Amino acid sequence: MKRIFLTIGFLTTTFFTTLAQDDSTTPQFGVKGGVNFSNIVGDDIDDLDSRTSFNAGVFMEFPITERFSFQPEVLYSGQGFTIMSNDQDNFFDVDENIEYQLSYIQVPLLFKVYLVEGLNIEAGPQFGFKISEEIDSEPTNDGGDIEIDPDDSYIKDFDTNLAVGAGHKFNNGFFVNARYTYGLTNIFKDDTIFENVDAKNSVWQFGLGFSF
Repeated sequence: MKRIFLTIGFLTTTFFTTLAQDDSTTPQFGVKGGVNFSNIVGDDIDDLDSRTSFNAGVFMEFPITERFSFQPEVLYSGQGFTIMSNDQDNFFDVDENIEYQLSYIQVPLLFKVYLVEGLNIEAGPQFGFKISEEIDSEPTNDGGDIEIDPDDSYIKDFDTNLAVGAGHKFNNGFFVNARYTYGLTNIFKDDTIFENVDAKNSVWQFGLGFSF
């Protein structure tokens, strides 16, 4: 992970040293954030309610041609799923949702195509590094958190995904974006009781940002 942040620092430095170049070929540094609707899906997973969280981070966009660019990002991403919903009939009669919360540092490496001025589509691999894991029985309050010890976790520390999305960049630098990421690998560790369970991360992201 240290190498990732060093790489982003290098890319940021490159941006500021190339400001004098023509706008059409100058890399652009930006910030972004938005809402996540996350879940886990797979052949062995029954229908689960999604968890609502957020994402936030930075990116660099490197124009390759007038319509084609490469965009690496580093994002915090709150993911997971709802174990039990308060609107379900259940024995525990919970007042709030009970969520299984996963936090990742996600590194998307996206290729973007501008279809018309401002309107773009994007796709590419995304690599996730799990940074925390907990069960929360009071997701709207500060209490109710039960942190999962890494030694007791059944969920892998690394995750690989495919990301696809679309967005629109305005002339003032602001943009809106929608993206879907789907896990390419199972989230459960091998050599555990869940090793043969088909379960993958699935996240819808909607947000906005600004390019400097």
